Amino acid sequence: MTDRLSTTFANARPALVTFVTGGDGPTPAILDALVEGGADVIELGMPFTDPMADGPAIQLANLRSLGAGTKTADIFQLASDFRARHPNVPLVLMGYANPMTIRGSDWFADECAKAGVDGVICVDIPPEEDPELGPSLRAKGIHLIRLATPTSDAARLPTILEGSSGFLYYVSVAGITGLQQAAQSSIEEAVARLKAATDIPIAVGFGVRTPEQARAIGAVADGVVVGSAIIDLVAEHGANAAGPVKAFTASLKAAMIANK
Repeated sequence: MTDRLSTTFANARPALVTFVTGGDGPTPAILDALVEGGADVIELGMPFTDPMADGPAIQLANLRSLGAGTKTADIFQLASDFRARHPNVPLVLMGYANPMTIRGSDWFADECAKAGVDGVICVDIPPEEDPELGPSLRAKGIHLIRLATPTSDAARLPTILEGSSGFLYYVSVAGITGLQQAAQSSIEEAVARLKAATDIPIAVGFGVRTPEQARAIGAVADGVVVGSAIIDLVAEHGANAAGPVKAFTASLKAAMIANK
């Protein structure tokens, strides 16, 4: 189907995918800054008490958000308000199973649809447990975006790809967010392997912190995901984070455009 995500990834240039934790800092202003800086897809993090795939930067962002009283309803309000301001920019919710399923997967999918969410990344529901969330999302036309890693071998990859849509998020390191950086050669090999197995766009993340890295990865992948480096700016600048976030995002986008 034609939708915001498929339209975005149909462009001839790689997509810049940016992440921010909802409720950490002035989130509406930060979301606007990401768009103004050139982000093509926004990932809005749902704060959770045990973000096991995330490194210290995003763990602390989750704690700051929860400490400020952020609830799931607040995340959907942020998403709905974002959709009203930016009708054409894809928005993906990223988080963990408990907030997504505690009221039932149908409830969560309904709320996503009402808020104009385009896709969902659930870190801790493996593809083998797809019925926990996948059918409800697909029934509402919402992409379930799966994760592949350096350890996703040929035997398991078909299971990951089955029911996956929007884009495939390639986690470039076997570890948590923000701390490690994969060698470019390993990324190139992995992207080639994944592209041989699927037509779903491949976006690469975990450890991408500089325009130079974004340029190199964007030369081989369909998208580049940047999260912890943006979260660091929010932590550093607090209420005044929107300006630095916009400038950093623009530097990433400029580097990626230089490939074309």
